[in-house]
Amino acid sequence: MITSWDTLIRNALVFDGTGEAPQTMDIALRDGKVAAKGAALPEASAAQVVDAQGQWLMPGLLDIHTHLDLEVDLDPRLPEVVRHGTTTVLVGNCSLGTCFGKQHEGEQDPIVDCFTRVENIPKSVLRKCVEVIDWDDTAGYMAHLDDMPLGPNVGAFIPHSMLRVEVMGLQESISRAPTESELQAMENILQSAMDQGYLGMSTDGLPFHYLSNDPNTDKRIPTQFASFGELKRLLKVVRNRDRVWQTTPILENRPMALVYFALTSGRLFGKTLKTSALAAVEQAVAPKATRSFLSLAGLLNSWLFKGNIHFQALGTNFRVWSDGIVSPLFEELESTAKLIACEYEDVEGRMALLNDPQWVEDFREDWYHGRRGNNFATFKAKMGLPDHLVIRELDMLTFDGAPVSEWDGETMQQVFDRLEAYQAGQADRARSDAERDAFDAFPKPVQDDASFMLHLLRAYDKNFRFYADVGNVGNVPTLELLLDENSMPGFNDSGAHITNMAFFDANLMSLKLAQEQGLDTVSTIVKRLTREPAAFFGLDVGTLEIGAQADITLINPDALKDWNCDATRKLEFRELFQHNQMVNRPEGIVSRVYIRGEPVWDGSDFTDVLGSRPLGRALRAA
Repeated sequence: MITSWDTLIRNALVFDGTGEAPQTMDIALRDGKVAAKGAALPEASAAQVVDAQGQWLMPGLLDIHTHLDLEVDLDPRLPEVVRHGTTTVLVGNCSLGTCFGKQHEGEQDPIVDCFTRVENIPKSVLRKCVEVIDWDDTAGYMAHLDDMPLGPNVGAFIPHSMLRVEVMGLQESISRAPTESELQAMENILQSAMDQGYLGMSTDGLPFHYLSNDPNTDKRIPTQFASFGELKRLLKVVRNRDRVWQTTPILENRPMALVYFALTSGRLFGKTLKTSALAAVEQAVAPKATRSFLSLAGLLNSWLFKGNIHFQALGTNFRVWSDGIVSPLFEELESTAKLIACEYEDVEGRMALLNDPQWVEDFREDWYHGRRGNNFATFKAKMGLPDHLVIRELDMLTFDGAPVSEWDGETMQQVFDRLEAYQAGQADRARSDAERDAFDAFPKPVQDDASFMLHLLRAYDKNFRFYADVGNVGNVPTLELLLDENSMPGFNDSGAHITNMAFFDANLMSLKLAQEQGLDTVSTIVKRLTREPAAFFGLDVGTLEIGAQADITLINPDALKDWNCDATRKLEFRELFQHNQMVNRPEGIVSRVYIRGEPVWDGSDFTDVLGSRPLGRALRAA
């Protein structure tokens, strides 16, 4: 008998991405597309039959916010993404990307300069990525993606920082306003990119995103030097093409952030601008802020403003690791940002600052800003609107890679309390010779928690690790945020902060949290991770309709139910980077992944087809 289908997946509980109740059915694949759906499809018509009894089947998941622009050129399989059931990723976020090529300018290396501190990727890793770039414009970037053996599909934004560098040069882009001819050049490039299928333009307003190369380590990335008028003008190009503006809020000037977000308004600007902003995450030190952003989105999306803005929602707890002070968290404080600005291996430079009396005074002022005294900053912090979001409370900082093994898993507050007792004469509070030696090295008496942190930095530099749950603590608020009509799930930040975060798994955690509420909620979350974002960004993915590209994920609900996401996060050496990276590799949850009808993950390993030929596509916005 001549087979009609390449693969028949039988007896799965199918969540089709519409939000409707799941149905047990069979799905047949042919030539990389969904060929048939229904009950009891004939096995004899298929070259391969897969029994998916007890499994959930859904469209491949979307990761709507990644920084995989660099990794995809070293390994287009993007294996850490695929193993989590994600089959489409979006790059070029936060105003950063590689679509203009290397952009070398004399001694300046803008890609390395911008990515190093913003996305906390070591320069050695970034240089490996930049070395393979062989295109020099937006058309060339798309063409090179077309030629690659992509695993997942890739959609790209035009990154505003790199657009400014392309037209003005790096130094000019952070030192003056663009001329009229330069603005026109940016508009023309952006218009051409929209013709080429780019999803829109990305910008950034976070106050702790700095450049990393001399002489500009005290300067922020180029997008932050743009005026409101410049952004309004460029976004008119995006607006007119019904594309998307991806952005982050201007945290240090909240009234100005409201003005910028109002750019989504069709009533104010003639046509609605689709806007995807960071982030629907309940901050540990500012729990009310996210609700206010979502309320703002609700207002802007109402008939009054005719907007279309959604805040990207992280589907898990926001746990961030630090190597000493090297972490995105501490870029927010001016004093610690100076430490991070030192080259990664510049121990001498960091020690000079740590022993500089003026720097120590500045550090102590930053450390206690909003935490001590009767002043406006403290009042705002008590009201849940602190000036700084960085966590400085020792009971919220947990050792994980401590210089003394007994400290691992303990909060810094627990160690600090034991140290104070030891210094007060309770010698038995030291639990080992190693802890006693460590305690004896502290200044006596240890003055306060700022002095405690200063000593750790002087004694161990980057050679101690700790984490903080800076948002979605205990995953208590996470599902509510994922389900809010003004949020958009699928924010993973995959590929960024490689030693600090491991959010490849956030989509899976979204499914787990939904599972706890029932299958109806799972249906809703599947829709919000597939068809809904695909429609928003104008992409022909995220569906199981007949004729659609067969990107499919199978989930084992029993393994999902028993999974603890914090237990599977780990620091792993990746040969690709010759560097450690935070990953999350839960076992048994994702039982199969198909891209363009080809099996690429079998539940325990990648198949040979992944990376052997193009499967995913360079997506063009429709």
